[in-house]
Amino acid sequence: MVWLRGAVAIVLLATWPVVARAQGADAVGTTPGGQPCAILVTSLPDCAVASAAAAAPDEPPASPKRILGIIPNFTTTDDTFQNSGPLAARHKFVLAFDQMFDVSAHLGNLFQASIQQAAGGQPHYAADAFGKRLAAAEADQMSSCLFIYGALPSVLHTDPRYFRRESGPATSRAWYAVTRTFVTRRDDGARVMNVPQLAGQLAQAGLSNLYYPEQDRTVSGTMTNWAIQLAYNSAFNVLKELYPDVVARFHRHAMRP
Repeated sequence: MVWLRGAVAIVLLATWPVVARAQGADAVGTTPGGQPCAILVTSLPDCAVASAAAAAPDEPPASPKRILGIIPNFTTTDDTFQNSGPLAARHKFVLAFDQMFDVSAHLGNLFQASIQQAAGGQPHYAADAFGKRLAAAEADQMSSCLFIYGALPSVLHTDPRYFRRESGPATSRAWYAVTRTFVTRRDDGARVMNVPQLAGQLAQAGLSNLYYPEQDRTVSGTMTNWAIQLAYNSAFNVLKELYPDVVARFHRHAMRP
């Protein structure tokens, strides 16, 4: 289930001090032409994003392309004027495909299927059906990415990115992050209900009934999976919002004599 991905993120977050110590200062992201790389296109393969730890002490830490260098963070951008322009439909699908085919996502699906197999968890396949569990996890992940970041935002003219505030009280920013599951921006910048997230997660949960075992094809099961996925998304938004600050604080502490 999707909550297992959240568990992986929490476990990885607990190991971040070791990772941070091993990292040097990263170079500022650039395009192939050598120009500074705009966060607007952080999902594009030729764009390298500066590490939050490399931010100057008097500047807010920037959002990294990956959390801990592993977990994809392609859909996050800092909430600045420079990043406020709309994404073209093709860039929305780039975001979706980056999330769908990233290696770490498939490793997460493999871990999820392994835990489900060991625990006999949902979906309730037979004990020898590890391949079906893995295929179901892959299908869940790919369909949700396509709905949430590509198809629905393109049709509804909404922006699929998470706009990180960068500064302010941690509690206020955490609450903002949670509410972004339900509120998003249109391409013109207006705030609207996050239909792609809400309907996209529900569509994915409903679509899973086509390949889940019969005992898992219930209305209550579908709605429970939908609620868990929304809760996971809210928790992950909080991680995306505050993680760069944690890394930057540790980096400053480590640099003190």
